[in-house]
Amino acid sequence: MSQSFRQPEILEIARRDGRVTVEGLAEHFNVTLQTIRRDLTELAEAGRLDRVHGGAVLPSGTVNIGYEHRRTLNPGPKAAIAAACAAEIPDDASIFLNIGTSTEAVARALLRHRGLMVVTNNINVAHILAENAEAQVIVAGGTLRRADGGLVGSLTTQTVQQFKFDLAVIGCSALDEEGDLLDFDIEEVGVNHELIRRSRRTVLVADRSKFSRSAPARIASLRELDVFYTDAPLPEPLARRCVEWNTRVVVARPG
Repeated sequence: MSQSFRQPEILEIARRDGRVTVEGLAEHFNVTLQTIRRDLTELAEAGRLDRVHGGAVLPSGTVNIGYEHRRTLNPGPKAAIAAACAAEIPDDASIFLNIGTSTEAVARALLRHRGLMVVTNNINVAHILAENAEAQVIVAGGTLRRADGGLVGSLTTQTVQQFKFDLAVIGCSALDEEGDLLDFDIEEVGVNHELIRRSRRTVLVADRSKFSRSAPARIASLRELDVFYTDAPLPEPLARRCVEWNTRVVVARPG
């Protein structure tokens, strides 16, 4: 593979944003579209990226993007999604927030809510909501995933089983064209299965970068959820399915 000085930075942008576009990279590096297409082709041939129409994405695999990268990925859209979700959560509700940077954004948007009981298996969520003196925060037990502050395993599932939540707010690592929510950690998936069963309503918070990613473990279908908060319209076939499933889709735009 050509050792183009651009290619390491292209990979860094892809890790940060989830995907890259030919036009965006051409503008960024001030080179021709043809030059960028050649770079992407070489990266794809080396197995570093997967080519898609108009650009490239990180290759499908079994390992998630690092947490620190995910924290800096799409902060504006995540904040808009979180605000839209929090606006529809009433005071005095019992809710569960699971693992992920999108649910952490929801936690920040709940800092002025009153009377909440929040259960979470995300240490970062608990730390954020500690600033809300009007919220009772319960941390689920489990095995600490040091990479991102998540708690998973049978102890976490047992904690979930003690409750019947008004609302579960969940994130995912990927969303495929059939409307299946996907993740990388099978233990986390097991917790989410139980969580959906123990909640009166379940909503998903996920930005558009999840549309172009893949992960090996299935959490659930959008068919099983009540609302999906995102920052871009869904592909038309999936949008039609959500209408058929009575899954409401809320598109939140950054202000």
